[in-house]
Amino acid sequence: MYCSKDAYNRIWMAEFMEGSHAKTDWIVGHKVRFLDNNDNGIVGRILTKQPYEAIEMEYDGEVKNGEDDLDSEMGKAMKGARENYYLSESDGVTTLKVEVDMDQQWMDMMSVAWDKALEKIEELSISV
Repeated sequence: MYCSKDAYNRIWMAEFMEGSHAKTDWIVGHKVRFLDNNDNGIVGRILTKQPYEAIEMEYDGEVKNGEDDLDSEMGKAMKGARENYYLSESDGVTTLKVEVDMDQQWMDMMSVAWDKALEKIEELSISV
């Protein structure tokens, strides 16, 4: 789930690429961009936002040097990829479920980073 404080997001997002951060207002239907320090990354839309329950996003392409790129091979490869986060609570234990639907080439690359990012999220949940 997203944390409203950018500093916390940057800690776990850095596992994907140093300097990774989100640029969005987190409003359903609005743009979300996940960028590195060079303004490269991915661009999409917020599909669902239910605070403390769910956030769902769908990607439209990539970002190169701060510009949305939906038409290059890489941009087209990202189109339709999804990333969903769900929180649930049972008996005082909160569980984060992450669903990612993307091309296998991206999944292979991202799975190692996801393992590390989830560890950071857990650390943050204990310390905040």
